Amino acid sequence: MVANSSLRVDVFSVFPEIVDSALASSVIGRARSNGLLDVRLHDPRDHTTDKHRSVDDTPFGGGAGMVMRPEPLVASIRAANPPRPLYALSASGERFDQELAGSLATGGGFSLLCGRYEGIDQRVLDSEVDGEISIGDYVLAGGEVAAAVIIEAVGRLVPGVLGNEESIVEESFASGLLEYPHYTRPAEFEGVEVPDVLRSGDHGKVERWRLAQAIHRTTQRRPDLITSRGGLTDAEQKAYAEFFGDA
Repeated sequence: MVANSSLRVDVFSVFPEIVDSALASSVIGRARSNGLLDVRLHDPRDHTTDKHRSVDDTPFGGGAGMVMRPEPLVASIRAANPPRPLYALSASGERFDQELAGSLATGGGFSLLCGRYEGIDQRVLDSEVDGEISIGDYVLAGGEVAAAVIIEAVGRLVPGVLGNEESIVEESFASGLLEYPHYTRPAEFEGVEVPDVLRSGDHGKVERWRLAQAIHRTTQRRPDLITSRGGLTDAEQKAYAEFFGDA
């Protein structure tokens, strides 16, 4: 039985086994088993009427490849009456990021439509879809892997899915910064020692060091994130200066 607090995610795909397999293990697999994530998979082939269960056809106007037909897709969507918003996974869609993941995690449920072949008939997108999402500027064979990425990113933000909720607050992108480096035992490995500050017992200094490291890493690797968050606060600049000098 699915828990009342579960997040429902419906996925429409002609290869639902790809999504199911990708979400069967680790924290997401446990969340599904525990009823925190209610992932429902729908195969448009179940709504075809020909013996070959065809879901694609040649494009009007010519061109390479095949296009997903509207009839089975629309029938599948309407039969499921999925939670909204319903997003089509497309290279031309809105870029998926941590902010959108957080919004979907608290929105009560959402749905994903996986494209295949050259794309989806535009009439499906116009009549049934609320928006389009891209996970990056590259092209995949289909939307199933992208759907798994999105569900994992969103699912781990659902309360109860992760054992330590504080880790969500500290990880990359949560504050507009990349995450600081991590260390564990042994204290020395192949001549490289864990930074002294992490073994000092000074929790305040450790937090400042981690913040400074996050700022430094973001400045070096993703300076656009610093710009998009409007720069650094006075406290952040002070923490950075303590360990790296003036910015």
